[in-house]
Amino acid sequence: MRGSSRGAAATVQEAFDAALSGGVDRSGLAEDLFAITSVVDGNASLRRALADPSGEPAAKRALAERLFGGKVGDGAIGLVALAAEQRWADERDFSDTLESTAVSSLLARAEAEGRIDDVEDQLFRFERIVAGDTALRDTLSSRNTDGAGKAGLVATLLEGKAHPETIRLAQQAVRVPRGRRLDRVLAAYLDLAAKRRDELTALVTVASALTEQQAARLRTQLETMYGKSVSLQTVVDPHVLGGIRVQVGDEVMDGTISARIDQARRHVTGN
Repeated sequence: MRGSSRGAAATVQEAFDAALSGGVDRSGLAEDLFAITSVVDGNASLRRALADPSGEPAAKRALAERLFGGKVGDGAIGLVALAAEQRWADERDFSDTLESTAVSSLLARAEAEGRIDDVEDQLFRFERIVAGDTALRDTLSSRNTDGAGKAGLVATLLEGKAHPETIRLAQQAVRVPRGRRLDRVLAAYLDLAAKRRDELTALVTVASALTEQQAARLRTQLETMYGKSVSLQTVVDPHVLGGIRVQVGDEVMDGTISARIDQARRHVTGN
């Protein structure tokens, strides 16, 4: 986000944190906010009206309260009304913030139950399973497959193997990707989980599994580099041949042999 949207999102985050402290039903709030996001996404005129930076804040708040009052819980109404009062640089940032808050509410429930680490790991493993199975990825990403069918398939894959929050988030990702690739949606959810735990997540790709000592050494190096706690999510990919590739957010450090070969090939061919 840029400009005024960052401040607007921060204001919503503060109100969300206060709602959590006040004992709001976290699962209920998440479902309400997911529903509101879908309504806003599906009506461009409404989205513009609620996120219009030139609009009168009180009028936008009243519009949100009138539209959603009696249809969702008070916690969700309060947050969407507050969001409508803010100044957004881009109307998409408005709905993105509502979605992120919904995801964070489910993650906060997992955190309260002491299982947020598991949920993050399960989401990551689900993403890797989908990435490694072309037929499954195509089915879950296809616009020709109805949302209920996708959600049912996710339930079949994860029931008994993952926590309720993991299953619900995976179902949301496949049912309502909001114009994004599935892997991008899941990556966004994983980023929110890491932020919830006040950690950075490093995606580590290697040809063979790291030993405990190697993982600990890498984690220490990254924590020194970024000045923050870092969790490692490791992908074993024999195609990298050797070396290591580390991605933290948008920053990539590629020291794999395959990357070096590609670099040498480009140098030789001039491409």
